[in-house]
Amino acid sequence: MPSAARKSFDANVGDIDRLLELHQQLGGTGKGRRYGLEVLNKSAIVLITSYWEAYCEDIAAEALAHIVKHAKTSDALPKELKKQLATEIKKSLHELEVWKLADDGWKSYLEDRLEKLQEQRNTKLNTPRSANIEQLFLSAIGIEKISSYWHWDKKRIPRQKTSMTTTKAKKKLDKFVTLRGAIAHRGKPSGSVKKADVDDYFDLIKGLAAVTGGCINTYVKSITGKPLWQTKVR
Repeated sequence: MPSAARKSFDANVGDIDRLLELHQQLGGTGKGRRYGLEVLNKSAIVLITSYWEAYCEDIAAEALAHIVKHAKTSDALPKELKKQLATEIKKSLHELEVWKLADDGWKSYLEDRLEKLQEQRNTKLNTPRSANIEQLFLSAIGIEKISSYWHWDKKRIPRQKTSMTTTKAKKKLDKFVTLRGAIAHRGKPSGSVKKADVDDYFDLIKGLAAVTGGCINTYVKSITGKPLWQTKVR
């Protein structure tokens, strides 16, 4: 059974499948450029980006909740997360701030902290580029450079159309997120948005979601002894 974040992601991307179906119904499958359908492509780019961002935030929150629930003591927390907590407590003007971590208080502290981080991201209107996603997982659950796991080949993820390196994945993600910004904020990017762009971006995000989820599952299991979800045994 997949994570709750993955279930939500799979349900959301059904909208993209529907847009692609509409594109095919209206434009057919023959060769040549389609006219009057670019609005579907633009909509798909915006939605894919939104669903990717939502997935990352959802699985980060789900992973933290899992750690809080199943970690036996605060000693089990990853080093990077402990360092961040220590830095934040030192910066606090409240002289009793450190006592919030006493006994099982660290659990509530972590939960409250994630809510504050989410509020900060919403206020800053951060976009889900590779650097921001790296920072999200670092600050939320202490995992460093999650983008280093963004690589695969067809044997690892059979549904993917092409193999992927970390460098290429980050570059493509940032390019498409920038395209989303141009569509959302200016209405018209510098060039036309083609169906091939949608197909490429959609394929990328599905791959990123798969490897990110697998990485998070392994990570939380190393901390708590319990996976975020159970992999089916064939």
